[in-house]
Amino acid sequence: MEARLDVARVRGLFPALADGYVHVDGPGGALLPEDVARAVGHALRMPVAARGGVFAASARAEGLVAGARSAVADLVGGTAGGVVLGASMTSVTYAMARAIAKAWRPGDEIVVSRLDHDANIRPWVQLAEERGVAVRWAEVDIETGELPAWQYDDLVNRRTRLVALTAASSAIGTCPEVAEISSRAHAVGAMVYVDASHAAPHMYLDRTALGADFLALSASKWCGPHVGAVVADPQLLAHLHPDKLLSMPDKVPERFETGAAAYELYAGVSAAVDHLAGLSGEPFGSRRERLRSSMAAVARYEGELFGWLDDALRAMRHVQVLGSAPRTTPTLAFRVDGMRPRQVAVELNRQGICVWDGDAYARELFDAFGITESGGAVRLGLMHYNTPDEVGQVIDAVAALRPRPR
Repeated sequence: MEARLDVARVRGLFPALADGYVHVDGPGGALLPEDVARAVGHALRMPVAARGGVFAASARAEGLVAGARSAVADLVGGTAGGVVLGASMTSVTYAMARAIAKAWRPGDEIVVSRLDHDANIRPWVQLAEERGVAVRWAEVDIETGELPAWQYDDLVNRRTRLVALTAASSAIGTCPEVAEISSRAHAVGAMVYVDASHAAPHMYLDRTALGADFLALSASKWCGPHVGAVVADPQLLAHLHPDKLLSMPDKVPERFETGAAAYELYAGVSAAVDHLAGLSGEPFGSRRERLRSSMAAVARYEGELFGWLDDALRAMRHVQVLGSAPRTTPTLAFRVDGMRPRQVAVELNRQGICVWDGDAYARELFDAFGITESGGAVRLGLMHYNTPDEVGQVIDAVAALRPRPR
């Protein structure tokens, strides 16, 4: 029997929902359940010291780090020894990019995609410029919002060192054929760096099946605190040598982690993965097995809600939804005739609906759509705590939008 999501029970886990707003701004950062907040608070109240000491407070820090690594590994099908933790997905990606780029030479090439969040574009582009490496761009089909896999046949070659792409666009929801693209990259000896930050709260992830040599994550997108992570094979990490302080460990993955760790937030990372694993209410099996059940339930529930929302907005003559990719997360971007995106966001906020406006850190994508200069778009994204009533409120509010006289 397929597990179903009990949204009433799920909503009871989120004290922030008591503010009365309709939170459909999940792609920018999810709300935190009580268990995550409690885990962070508990860690703050306990004696925790720097790692490497012989006393209990130091051992407690070791436990928090180990717990977070294990949780992230379970989330994506990795191993704890291959989980690099940091302040954010952006900061960890910059650190990884600097280590990876040390092997690049003039004449080498990398491939980035215009579908991606800038955190999986700019670090690679900037380092390519420093190293004299050519940047090749995978383009988005502007009509559908898809990232066609076939174009990589021409983009990758024996000079390609890295292909960076997203598992799901946090701007328009598109889910590219990551495994197919990864296969093309690996065929010419290139490494693949996948941003799964937006995919993680909506689908069951398997790093190996995706073909991702590096899988980047942001816990704030899946009901956790502001912590980033990159998951890779420990043997691959062992061949990379990041810049670090002399006093920092030289072992993997610690040598990639600079500065003092936010141990209390690592407690929240573990709790957030446990939250995802418990969404279906299935009490048996390993955490990885429970994640499979829960994320299947989440995908079914969110898919039904999003189908209604997407169809309703596309049927409105004054609304233009960007793209129409067949594989997508419950996320879309739209524009309203005669209104700038910021005006739309203000009007929806008046009705207690939280949405994002602008370029959603997808500047390359919105430049390709030709809408950056006119304010970008309005972005909506559903999470597992949203309800049919809330979706109905959003649909009614957007349907009633009309330009205000200047």
